[in-house]
Amino acid sequence: MAIATETQPQSQPQQQHKVSSEVSAAEQRRWTLNDFDIGKPLGRGKFGHVYLAREKRSNHIVALKVLFKSQLQQSQVEHQLRREVEIQSHLRHPHILRLFGYFYDQKRVYLILEYAPKGELYKELQKCKYFSERRAATYVASLARALIYCHGKHVIHRDIKPENLLVGAQGELKIADFGWSVHTFNRRRTMCGTLDYLPPEMVESAEHDASVDIWSLGVLCYEFLYGVPPFEAKEHSDTYRRIIQVDLKFPPKPIVSSAAKDLISQMLVKDSTQRLPLHKLLEHPWIVQNAEPSGVYRS
Repeated sequence: MAIATETQPQSQPQQQHKVSSEVSAAEQRRWTLNDFDIGKPLGRGKFGHVYLAREKRSNHIVALKVLFKSQLQQSQVEHQLRREVEIQSHLRHPHILRLFGYFYDQKRVYLILEYAPKGELYKELQKCKYFSERRAATYVASLARALIYCHGKHVIHRDIKPENLLVGAQGELKIADFGWSVHTFNRRRTMCGTLDYLPPEMVESAEHDASVDIWSLGVLCYEFLYGVPPFEAKEHSDTYRRIIQVDLKFPPKPIVSSAAKDLISQMLVKDSTQRLPLHKLLEHPWIVQNAEPSGVYRS
């Protein structure tokens, strides 16, 4: 950039700086598939596939999510995808998967995502059946911190569940899917998320706010420790009934400490205003005694 001399008008350096930063921002935005070496498939979703990829200029390893426009249009989720991209691209937190950018061609939309080498938490939970209290507490605490950050930015996630969580290189948990998230200053009425994880106010189509994420985190904590969600039933109608009644039972096996049960009971409360706030969760004896302060679980 040119250095200003005394003969140049004062505003010129700012103008030049503005232009150069706009140019670099535009360059960053203008990705194409040619900018990437595509590697092995990492997984498949409802609307496309995820591949390991390397950005040629920087050699940076990323996950490239390829979505088919026709399928997005068919399911009428283009608006949802725009919102997801808008929200996730602005979030910066160690326990939230980064969305670096996106681009598209005639048939597809490509999301450039942070690569989480240790894969899906859901598969890990299936393999282990259930987690130790130390592992569960570490995960719950790190998710609570990520959700405190989201709520501070007026973002409600609304779909916290094992399938939406990935594990990073160090063993740290990352919230990966923001498909149902919303940026809001008001209470909402939309029914969304996954049945086993829905709070009573969503099941009853009442207004809801950020405390839906506290409920979902309570359900998740239970599933981490017992291997099944707390209100699971054979029929959807029975799951609905159990959620509305908060029919919470703790089976005798596996053995879970009374402190863990106490925490879950304080999160799974029908009255959303009475649920344990996330900053208080971090002070709960079970979290304090079991969670790794680094947020990294090493087996």
